[in-house]
Amino acid sequence: MSPTLVRHQLPHSGSMRCDDPPVPARSRARTRDWAEIQERMLVPLYEAAYDRLGIGPGTRLLGLGCGSGLALLLAAARGAQVSGVDADESRLELARERLTPDGMPEHTRLVSGGLEDAAPADAPFNVVTAFHPVGCVSTVEGLTASLTAAAGLSERGSAVVLGGWGPVERCATVGVLRVAQGPAGWRPSRRDDLEELAELAGLRPDGSGRVACPFGYADLASAVRGLLSTGLFDAALEAAEQRQVEKELAEALHPHQRADGTVWMPNVFRYLIARTR
Repeated sequence: MSPTLVRHQLPHSGSMRCDDPPVPARSRARTRDWAEIQERMLVPLYEAAYDRLGIGPGTRLLGLGCGSGLALLLAAARGAQVSGVDADESRLELARERLTPDGMPEHTRLVSGGLEDAAPADAPFNVVTAFHPVGCVSTVEGLTASLTAAAGLSERGSAVVLGGWGPVERCATVGVLRVAQGPAGWRPSRRDDLEELAELAGLRPDGSGRVACPFGYADLASAVRGLLSTGLFDAALEAAEQRQVEKELAEALHPHQRADGTVWMPNVFRYLIARTR
């Protein structure tokens, strides 16, 4: 059960990123915000897909855009052998800490390179995951290329999990994300986004599901930090001062703040199970 984590130039650096990694200092801060605040919001998505596929001993899983490694950790806890690739070195460092808490035991192989370096030495992958939600127009081409390459390192008929936002009317966070909307930022998901991506990557759809992934925060400040850690607001940050973006984000979050100060936004996420040919 040897975790392998690889730095790879994917279009997303984590579960929800849409662009290149930020400067190192900002990246480290956002990595902690992502890992401590935001990443856990997607655990129901990870678990639903793992339950459906029966992830466990015998699973050789490759996580594309593995981020800080929570999804890999959950799979490893089920007995899977996990490998991960990501463009953000800061998030990858944290994933290494999580998956190898006692240092670097002999059976653990951590390398830096391309997708080919992530392949198990003894057998090809039989599960590939791309949990970062589709919804970033500028990254579809890059994600398609990564999925195609990953399929080439997998057994025929292997499962490929694609994650995305559910129907707009069932995602309260959509109204908040509109602050990030623009040519280089987030856009609302379309009904067939995942199927179209699978087709572009030469994959065969084989079922789908929906799962509730509410976004809950201790207070407004935590909500702002968590959402900024996704990278979806970076285009807005380039166009305006951070203080202004934070102000607009806080205003958009205000309707979701409860009397006790917590912030709660119910969402539905969707996943597609596809198969390599």
